[in-house]
Amino acid sequence: MLTTKQPVFRKFWHAVMPLTDLAAGPKPFRLMGEDLVLFLDEQGQPAALADRCCHRTAKLSKGWVPSEGPLAGKLQCGYHGWTYDRTGAVVHIPQLAEGRTVPPDHRTTAYRCTARYGYAWVALEEPVADIPAIPEFDAPGWRTIFQFYETWHTAPLRALENSFDNSHFSFVHRATFGVADQPKPSRYELVDTAEGFYAETVIPAANPQKFHAISGVTDPITTRHMRNAYFQPFSRRLDIEYPSGVRHIIINCFTPIDDGRMQLCQWLFRNDTEADCPAQLLIDFDEEITREDKEILESTDCDAVLDIRRRGIEFSMESDRPGLLIRRKLMELLARHGEQEVHRGNAAHAPSSPAPLQAAA
Repeated sequence: MLTTKQPVFRKFWHAVMPLTDLAAGPKPFRLMGEDLVLFLDEQGQPAALADRCCHRTAKLSKGWVPSEGPLAGKLQCGYHGWTYDRTGAVVHIPQLAEGRTVPPDHRTTAYRCTARYGYAWVALEEPVADIPAIPEFDAPGWRTIFQFYETWHTAPLRALENSFDNSHFSFVHRATFGVADQPKPSRYELVDTAEGFYAETVIPAANPQKFHAISGVTDPITTRHMRNAYFQPFSRRLDIEYPSGVRHIIINCFTPIDDGRMQLCQWLFRNDTEADCPAQLLIDFDEEITREDKEILESTDCDAVLDIRRRGIEFSMESDRPGLLIRRKLMELLARHGEQEVHRGNAAHAPSSPAPLQAAA
């Protein structure tokens, strides 16, 4: 599947960037092949516009946002100073003769943009689903650790199926938590949900001394009670519980940049304290594991097979059940919206994406 060729994915919220990244000024981002500029408006809320000035097409991300005066919280183009509000309307042209007003058709495309969980989220079209809930965010007894925000050269579907794949632990993660002499995976119990599905299993995990503070136990081999959930189209929740009662909850959004890249957004929630296990140790631990995943995933084909009836392209085994369920649910999503899977074999005949809206809802 070529992600950006499926218009339905424009109808979902995608985590785009941490709000802290916008504190210093506007930032560019490519979402589903669309070049955007994000900035903070006069209320300190994120806004997203097409990254093109409607004057001479300069990138608006080369501009700035005044912090004071009548243009505070507006985006000013760095080429000639044309200034935009969050709806994409030009509200100020420095060169305009006194007494004249800006024509109402002078504008650029605006997209729906909101703040949630410390990130700016964007939907390119009217959303068909809400942003997945993260009840631990700012909840008593939980700490939030912002872990990763980085570009991977792989497809969101590849990252998703990997997240539910118990067969790769003994191989990809053999240097970290994988148990080399137990390559046969534990079986997931799968339950359908309105948003995706829920998957639960218990796996063995290596627990060397350097991981003791992370797991809260000292056994050389421990267990991870994994409660995993998939949210359409490209998000997942992994709730790992150790025998100590420590819970290590990872939230991932695999945001599609284009057909060859995605943005990994990762939050971590823990029910312990900084004194129990320092945040930097947790970041270093998950980074080591994540690097192992990244190396292998970037070696896969970004045109991941969605319709498994295309036999001979990719074969499957029993432990691929969660990944196959993800594919089935995405196929059903496409069908509900009148779409078929677009892949290299039929991309030349794929319908183009509809024109974006001209104003945010």
